[in-house]
Amino acid sequence: MNIAVLLKQVPDTTAKITISNGKVDENNVSKWSMSPYDEYALESGLQLKEVTGGSLIAITCGPERTKKMLTDAAAVGADKLIHISEDKVLDSTQVQKLLAATVEKSGAEVVLCGKQAADTNSGSTGPGVAEILNAVCVSMVSEVSINENNFISTRPSNSGAEKVSSNGISVFTFDKGISELRRPNVRGIMMAKKKTIETIKPEEIGLEIENSDRITLQSQNSPPEKEPGQIFEGVENIPEIVSKLRNEANVI
Repeated sequence: MNIAVLLKQVPDTTAKITISNGKVDENNVSKWSMSPYDEYALESGLQLKEVTGGSLIAITCGPERTKKMLTDAAAVGADKLIHISEDKVLDSTQVQKLLAATVEKSGAEVVLCGKQAADTNSGSTGPGVAEILNAVCVSMVSEVSINENNFISTRPSNSGAEKVSSNGISVFTFDKGISELRRPNVRGIMMAKKKTIETIKPEEIGLEIENSDRITLQSQNSPPEKEPGQIFEGVENIPEIVSKLRNEANVI
């Protein structure tokens, strides 16, 4: 079984983000990391690989720096690494087309990814890739197992948790999983450095990507600074405090 995991590199949640000329200055991002929900997809992919004896294919789309993330995936057990090399700013549908074409080329029978990326939070990659592949899509899952020819996924429901059974090519988007994420050890890191990353261009998988005029990024800016807190002392201020909590904070 070929298992594809779609990974995205995003600014680390601890990295300092600077704005230059109305845009995020990516050259000054201090640290890039794998998007957190993608980490849970990768862990589930590793578990499926161990159960089925299959091959785990890590796929990402982006500039040269994203190769580092693929090497990190190899350090914990990814077998094949595919980098779709693209420096242009793409919209989500263009990325989905590239990922879907690469998944199809890889022969993967199941696709795993995070429910949303930590930078855009759009949550469109999994459903979009599934639509292109004409695949089943199950979102917000915490684990996926296989029973004979069926995939069994667990996801939240209004009454607790539900099990969803699917067969054929399936796409699963991951929320926070229940398994502890594995981290690379020294042996894994050393072996990953020797692993070849297959780099492909969009035209090599039959797609030509042009700059899209459907979405225009006009400007980005830092969130406004929080207003200073208010301090009230004495019981005589209780009515004003209650009024602010009700009318301004909307907490009562």
